[in-house]
Amino acid sequence: MPTAATNARIAPTSSTGSGRPDPRINAWRDDLADIALEGVVDVPRFAAPVRHRLTAPQAPIRKAPEADAVAVSELLSGEAFDVLNVAGGVAWGYSVHDRYVGYVDAALLAEGGDAPTHRIAAPTALVFARPDIKSTVIGALPMGAPIRADGHDEAFVSATGGYVHRRHIAALDDHAADPVAVAERFLGTPYKWGGRTRGGLDCSGLVQVALGACGIAAPRDSDMQAALGREVEDRHYRRGDLVFFPGHVGFMFDETRLLHANAFFMSTVIEPLADVVGRLLPRYDAPVTAVRRLAE
Repeated sequence: MPTAATNARIAPTSSTGSGRPDPRINAWRDDLADIALEGVVDVPRFAAPVRHRLTAPQAPIRKAPEADAVAVSELLSGEAFDVLNVAGGVAWGYSVHDRYVGYVDAALLAEGGDAPTHRIAAPTALVFARPDIKSTVIGALPMGAPIRADGHDEAFVSATGGYVHRRHIAALDDHAADPVAVAERFLGTPYKWGGRTRGGLDCSGLVQVALGACGIAAPRDSDMQAALGREVEDRHYRRGDLVFFPGHVGFMFDETRLLHANAFFMSTVIEPLADVVGRLLPRYDAPVTAVRRLAE
């Protein structure tokens, strides 16, 4: 998607070049704004956010209320979405984990909800009708989806109206160690603008999901992610380095290859970084705009 290795919350008053709060991560529009922005933006009305959670496996967060509007991100099952306004069956607000602002089908949101205890740790976790791998599959949940899991037996937990295998979940504080290994599990996933799941994702969605599995909070868009970690000025690449291009980002898989979701292949692939640079050189004198390292 266009444009700190910590769990720091995304600053709600990050500004655009105009000096106004960035509307991607600050909920304001001409007629209404989050009450947290009172005194920051000049609008006729402010609203207090009301916490909701997504009840569907996933749902697009759209740039505008129309059903055919561009999807700028994706909300995962169980993720919190703070609603500021509902009109025409569409909720306007922001996803709590990264404060990304947009419109979601209100019918897919439920106010309140139980606090999650676990998250989905597999690229996709099946939901079974009974605690039996031969039983009917009644749903599927994407990696990172928070769930309320109640113990059932040594193999299954009860969650989301069915049963999920224990091998597909992790406690909220049980994090993976290597975001590149997490991202590698998405190889072959179709490129999907705004996506964050094994069914389809974009470059920054892959980075956000992989870092999130490792307990690293990351913003949604690549230009925001370019503030993570520290700059690698010598350009001696290491596994895990984030390499940024105009409107694009990927992980270094090793010293020479990039793992990224991209529209050229319409897939998540590993390829030589030199090939990516070569494709961009006709349009950009310096295709690599930044290299950021999250850990030593």
